[in-house]
Amino acid sequence: MVEETPRQALERLAGERGDDLSALSRLIGRNPAYVQQFIRRGTPKKLAEDDRRVLAEYFGVAESVLGAPERASRVTPGDFGGDLTAVARYAVGASAGAGALAEEEAELSRIAFPKRWLRDMAASDPNELSIIAVQGDSMEPVLSDGDEILVDRGDGAERLRDGIYVLRQDDALIVKRIAMNPARQRGTRRFTIKSDNPGYPDWPDCGPGDVNVIGRVVWAGRKIA
Repeated sequence: MVEETPRQALERLAGERGDDLSALSRLIGRNPAYVQQFIRRGTPKKLAEDDRRVLAEYFGVAESVLGAPERASRVTPGDFGGDLTAVARYAVGASAGAGALAEEEAELSRIAFPKRWLRDMAASDPNELSIIAVQGDSMEPVLSDGDEILVDRGDGAERLRDGIYVLRQDDALIVKRIAMNPARQRGTRRFTIKSDNPGYPDWPDCGPGDVNVIGRVVWAGRKIA
């Protein structure tokens, strides 16, 4: 049996998943034709280490399948049951202070998570999930400046309940805690927008029309200093 080359392996993996080659190029931060040129024209001769790692994690295969030396393989199909989903990470930040402008929401990269783990975190389709960064200290100690948060955009105003949400007000994204008022006023649920840091004021007696709910924060990660 002839062992397949990294180019053949990548083409096969993309075909099995039904992935568009230009989308895979964007996944690794390259121009749309990059992966197609690698597969069909042999340019570049081999994948860069970072590109190979991202693609291996996305497909849930060993890096050696895509051309890495065997000792450099970091992910094998058994590590996550060969069942990964990539979630987009965006350049925009959600301020935990005065508000971060969100005029551009450029995709920085994608991070691969096990599908089962994502299902435990959020009920929405993975396409409704995004990763952005927290800016500011108004949500201390729960969220700190620089934390990465997983936002479920499919869990927004329609299911609003107590929890931490990303909100859009004017041209700014903010991350705040919502505390529902158990009493209904004129058939409309009211709520308070709160900061976990007591040094910041709350916004009491808000209604659905006062803010645009982007999604619910379901997970956070941070760098340990």
